[in-house]
Amino acid sequence: MAPPAAHSNGQSPNDPARPQWQDGWLLGWGQAAATPPPAASAGVPVRHLPSPNHGPRPDGAVLDLLVVHSISLPPGEYGTGQVERLFTNTLDWDAHPYFQTLRGLEVSAHFFIDRHGRLTQCVPIDRRAWHAGRSCWRGRDNCNDWSVGVELEGLEGDRFEPAQYQTLSALVLALQAVCPLREVVGHEHIAPGRKQDPGPGFDWCAFARSPGGQGVWSPAADGGPEAG
Repeated sequence: MAPPAAHSNGQSPNDPARPQWQDGWLLGWGQAAATPPPAASAGVPVRHLPSPNHGPRPDGAVLDLLVVHSISLPPGEYGTGQVERLFTNTLDWDAHPYFQTLRGLEVSAHFFIDRHGRLTQCVPIDRRAWHAGRSCWRGRDNCNDWSVGVELEGLEGDRFEPAQYQTLSALVLALQAVCPLREVVGHEHIAPGRKQDPGPGFDWCAFARSPGGQGVWSPAADGGPEAG
C-alpha cells in the first residue's frame, strides 16, 4: 500500500510548525509547533526503534482509527526497556517469570509513549502493525488493517501521566496531517470481553479536551461507544 495521502489540517507543506514525515515515519515537529510533545524540548522528539513485526495493509486501506493500548513489563514496572524488547523480538523470556506467558509472542505497535511522554515509533504508519488482534469496530473487522496502534506505558486500571496525554494529543494532530484520522478508541472497545486496556484509569474526558482530542470522536463524546 502506498503511504497515506496528505490530509489537510490547515497547514501548508512549508509551515515550520507542520510535523515532518518520511516514508511513514514521524521525524519530528518544527520549531514553531504549538503542541509538540513534551519530549521535543529535549531535542529528540521521536525515537525510531524498528520492529520486524508488521506486514502490508490491504489495498485501499483508509487510516481513520487510532487504538489506544496500555502495557508495562513486568506489569506495573516502568522504564525497564522490556516493552521495547518485546516489540523488537529481543525480550529474554527467562528474565522474569511473567515473560514465560509471552514466550514466542510477536507483537508491535506503531508508537509507544513512556511515562515521561517520550515518543518511540516502531512501525511506519503505512504498514500494518500487530497490535489489535481479533477486533471489530463499527462493523469492520480486523482493525489492524486500517488503524494506528499506540501503546501507553501503564497498567490497565491505573492512571496515566499528564505528559502521556500531551504526547498523545500531539501525535493525533501529526497523524491528521497525513491521514484522515477521525476516531480514537481503546483496545477494550474494539475487542470487548477479550481486552480491557487502557481501562478505567485512562481519562477520556481529559483527552477529549486536549487539542488533538477536540478534532476526533472518542468514547468521551457521547457516554461511550457501541462496539461491533
